Amino acid sequence: MKRKKGLPRAFDVIASFIGLLFMSPLFVLTGITIKATSKGPVFFRQKRVGMGGRDFVLFKFRTMKESERGLKITSGGDPRVTRLGRMLRKTKIDELPQLWNVLIGDMALVGPRPEVREYVELHPKLWAEILTVRPGITDPVTLKLRNEEELLSLAEDPPAFYAKSLSLYKANGYLDYVRNRRAFDDLKIIFRTLLGVFFPRITPPPGIEDIYKGWKDGD
Repeated sequence: MKRKKGLPRAFDVIASFIGLLFMSPLFVLTGITIKATSKGPVFFRQKRVGMGGRDFVLFKFRTMKESERGLKITSGGDPRVTRLGRMLRKTKIDELPQLWNVLIGDMALVGPRPEVREYVELHPKLWAEILTVRPGITDPVTLKLRNEEELLSLAEDPPAFYAKSLSLYKANGYLDYVRNRRAFDDLKIIFRTLLGVFFPRITPPPGIEDIYKGWKDGD
């Protein structure tokens, strides 16, 4: 199947550079506040799987207590998340350092969200096609799953729910995006992402039963 193109790389480079430049005061303020309110580094770094199956280091503002390690997923009310971290996650400010990943070519503004290798290996056939494009900061699945942490908090066993159901729901959504992506649609996704920060209910999120149904339908 011929891969459809999204936004050109030049657009990502220019937009990410401008974003980093204009938001540098916010970066400085956020970094100072993180250091002042909890021990640990300003940035959270984690290996994710990028285009072609290559590992890269993804950057976010740290939202958890540095001493807390463990699960690679975060559910609502997770005690590892700091008070400031909850605000950064809600406003999506914690995601802004990924503009650097976009600038250096690890990511795109719009594309399937990068996963850790552990979850990519659960659905290798799906991810083989998903990883023919650069992962992104936002995409239709990410917009739809703004309530991901809430969904995980409702599951009896969050890690098992993510591994067995939610990861497959995401992968099927990413694959649909990759097969049908268009540059104009990517521009709309960027607009809807920015709009969603201020009006989070603009895109109705799925319920936990929708995720289970999606897993059964795609199994």
